This record gives sequence, C-alpha cells and structure tokens, in this order.
Amino acid sequence: MKTTTQRIRSWNGPALLSFGFRPFFLFGAIWAALAMLIWLPMVMGRIAPPPALSPVDWHAHAMLFGYGGAAVAGFVLTAVPNWTGRLPVTGWPLAGLAGMWLLGRIVTTLPLPLPPLLIAVVDLSVYAALMFVLLREVIAGKNWRNLPVVGLIGLFVAGLVVFHVQARGGAAAQGWGLRLALAALVMLMALIGGRIIPSFTRNWLVKRGETALPAPMDQIDKAALVVGAVALVAFVVAPDARLTAVACGLAGAVHLLRLSRWRGLATTAEPLLWILHLAYAWVAAGFLSVAAAGVDLMLPAGAQHVWMAGGVGILTLAVMSRASLGHTGRALTATRGLTVVYVLANLAAALRLAYALAPGQMWMLHAAGTAWIAAFGGFAVLYWPILTGPRIAARQPSGGQIQQPG
Repeated sequence: MKTTTQRIRSWNGPALLSFGFRPFFLFGAIWAALAMLIWLPMVMGRIAPPPALSPVDWHAHAMLFGYGGAAVAGFVLTAVPNWTGRLPVTGWPLAGLAGMWLLGRIVTTLPLPLPPLLIAVVDLSVYAALMFVLLREVIAGKNWRNLPVVGLIGLFVAGLVVFHVQARGGAAAQGWGLRLALAALVMLMALIGGRIIPSFTRNWLVKRGETALPAPMDQIDKAALVVGAVALVAFVVAPDARLTAVACGLAGAVHLLRLSRWRGLATTAEPLLWILHLAYAWVAAGFLSVAAAGVDLMLPAGAQHVWMAGGVGILTLAVMSRASLGHTGRALTATRGLTVVYVLANLAAALRLAYALAPGQMWMLHAAGTAWIAAFGGFAVLYWPILTGPRIAARQPSGGQIQQPG
C-alpha cells in the first residue's frame, strides 16, 4: 500500500491536484479578492446582484461559504491523511471537488436563469461530498478524536442549507443559518487554533534555546472552549439578548486569557508565528464585539464582521500560508511580501471594525475592502508558484504541517 508521499509522487498530472490544500487555498484566496472586487461596486448600486440573492446576502454568502468553505475544504483534505494515516484525495477526484466548488461560485454569482432550488443544490454539492469523504476517512481510520471537527463542519453545512432557505425571503445575512455557520467556524478556529498555535510557538522557541514556553493544554483551555461554545449557542439562538452579551463578554475575556499563556510576544521576529497569535486575538475580539452589540455599542452586522474578516479571515490566511510552505518542503519563514499581506489583512479587519463603530464613514468601508483585496490578491500572487509548482527537496516535518486538534 502506498504512503501519502508515494501517492502524491505517483500523480503525473498538474501539481495543483497533488494535494487538497493546493487548489482550495489558491482558488479560495483568488475568490476572496474577486468577491470583494464585485461587492464594492455592487453595494454602490453599479452592479446588479444575482437574481437568487440580495446584495447583502450575496456578500455574506461569498465570503463565509465561498471563501470560508474553500479554506475549510483545503484544511480537511490536507489534515485527514495526517490524522488517520490513510491516503489523501488527489488527482481527478480532487479536480472534481474543486470543480464543484467553482461551479457553486458561478451559479450563485452570475445572472443565470436557474431556479433557486437548483442553485442551492449545486452550491451544496461540494460540501456534501466533503462531508462524505471526511466521515468515510474518520470512520475507516477509527480516528474518533476528530469527531468534533466532523460535527462542526456538519453544522457549517447545515447553516448553508438554512441560509438558502432564508434567502428566499431576502434576509439570510441576518438569519440564524448564517449565524450557525459562522459559530461553527469560530468554534473550529478555537479548537484547531488552540492546538497549533502553542505547538508551533513551542517548537520555534525551543529551537532558539528559550526555556519559557507556552502553557500546556489544561483546565483554562478547556474552560475557554466550553464558555465559548455556550456563548456561540446563545449567539445563534438569541443574538440580541442581554444574557448573550454577558456570555460573549465572558468568552472573549477567557479566550484572551488563554491567548496570553501562549507567549505570543516572544514571536515578533517571525511573522508566520505572530500572525497566528494576532489572528486568535481577533477571535476573542469577535466575542467582545458581539457583547458590545448586545448593549447597543455597535451594530450587530459589524460585530459579525469582526469574526468574519478578523477571526476567520486572518486565521485561515495564517494557516494557509504556513501549511502551504510546510507541505511543499519550503522553509517556515515569512518573506517581506507575505508580511505585507498580513499587515494588509489586519488593516482590513481594523477598518471594518472602525466602520462598525462609525457607520456613517463610508470611506472606511471602501478602504477596508481595498486592503482586503490587496491582502488576498497578494497572497494568490505570492503563492501561485508554491501551490502550482512541485514540492521541493524532501524535508523532515518542522511544524508546518496541519496537526491533530487538541
């Protein structure tokens, strides 16, 4: 039986189809930039939205389910072989999955004369296939530890189903389907981030001879996950309730405490590391923003964007950039160009937060969109040769590969 490496090397087609992270990370980044390029003139009334979605619904769908879904797909298809010891999806089956995702972007964006039900089915097809692959591999590999990951991705897909149902009424962006999918991604960020961020930081600090290392997984981490899960359930069910604001405020504080124990301030010399810590801070900031919205200090849509642009957007960007280097045999260090990409992504999130606090300042919204386009477009340009080219000389695992969630 072939190993994962042998399976990848035996593929004689395009390198882009040799591992799941390659097409989904590349196409996802391109889509993140392109969708924002479409959205800015659409919100100004210069481009008509597709007939099946309102402008706001299309924007929410494009970013959360289009880009976010691509990041999740690339992560899962890359992580499962590491978790289960089974072979990855490569070659033409991988091309089929990527093609299904691309078709979903087409039918939800272009003004095609298709019934809403058909659009929803096409859009959901890649995620249904992804769930099948994930369940098959986890069950076959008896990797029960990762069932929470399966469950969270299942909730994300369920949120997409509800989103399409609610889009028939033109208010899906404010519906509980979107909140369910967003909550699932935030919880996934907390689960996976809590494993890889302190682990990668620890490995780097040890190589530098440091003795003060990130705190190991303990009761504080478990409490953060539990409190965060409770707060997210409240966010989905009753986003405007004062109890939800209290729960999210507490969750934000606990997650900041969790983050403070991972020695992020010691990683300033390596952008590949500090971006992970900063991205997790955006996850905590999302909880605090929802709490602020619950007491009328900011608009609820703005609070959701702190999670979407900050937490999900930046943490997926950080993971994509690091995992792509590690899985293609490259050194785990950021170039100046990648550092600029990180700065632009954080600028976009910060400006979107500022706009949520001062919604009359439209220039902030446009500036945030421009910074977002530059960040993800820049990532696509920088990583095109990495994601479409062959793996370089074999290297021993050095902390760049996607690992088990804790």
